[in-house]
Amino acid sequence: MEHMDVIREELREPSLELRRMIPEVMHGYVEMSSAAVAPGELTGAVKELLAVVISVTRECDGCIVAHTRGALREGVTRQQLAEALGVAISMNGGPGTVWAPRALRAFDQAVGAREAS
Repeated sequence: MEHMDVIREELREPSLELRRMIPEVMHGYVEMSSAAVAPGELTGAVKELLAVVISVTRECDGCIVAHTRGALREGVTRQQLAEALGVAISMNGGPGTVWAPRALRAFDQAVGAREAS
């Protein structure tokens, strides 16, 4: 996986263009996504960990970047992320051993970016 900032930058313009072309769809997605990760019976941290595990399963670099950053914002520790990634590896086998480290690296990059600012 490329550096998380490279991925975010690569997707920025196409995402903005889609937002201009299909604003109702994109707005609806943002609302649904925000509602899905909002704290309820499950904390926001647990929901972000679920999203990271699903991102690994779906092999989605952009999702991994977004949800590792979300997990960090929700106070998830590196060890908590590692344990959640263990579940992803368990459920995905070999591909999980490739994509889970990508998520760990994205988390570490998000920590580094937070410390630098």
